[in-house]
Amino acid sequence: MKLTAPPVALWPARWALWATGRVSALVLPWLLAAAGIGAAGCDAGPAEGLQPEATRTADPLLGQRLVTQYQCGSCHAIPGVAAARGIRGPSLEAFGRRSYIAGHVPNRPEALVRWIVQPDALVPGTLMPSMGVSPGDARHMAAYLGTLR
Repeated sequence: MKLTAPPVALWPARWALWATGRVSALVLPWLLAAAGIGAAGCDAGPAEGLQPEATRTADPLLGQRLVTQYQCGSCHAIPGVAAARGIRGPSLEAFGRRSYIAGHVPNRPEALVRWIVQPDALVPGTLMPSMGVSPGDARHMAAYLGTLR
């Protein structure tokens, strides 16, 4: 994708690095905002009490126990799970505030359930293994991870 300069009237002269082919750190946020992607993915998730169907009837406490049962803590550090001190995978601290799962998939309960059940179906080549989690168990686990804010 080739970047073109914004209209001169909207473009302060001190940011004029376009002529050299470089984009200033001051211009990039303007471009992102102008393109409407500066805030994409910044949604902290559904508002309190407005859970999507995938986790509406799920039990976060059961999900916490299932995270322990499936030994997610062997790879991840997970708040509220005593034995979860893994360092191979990313920490799941504040997971409910994240915009993306594995940096690629929007962090929504439905997607998280699918990710827990079969991660390589959403992100081919991911290092996260399929642990044999049923969709029902994954719903509870996703509900628990969503509480980590």
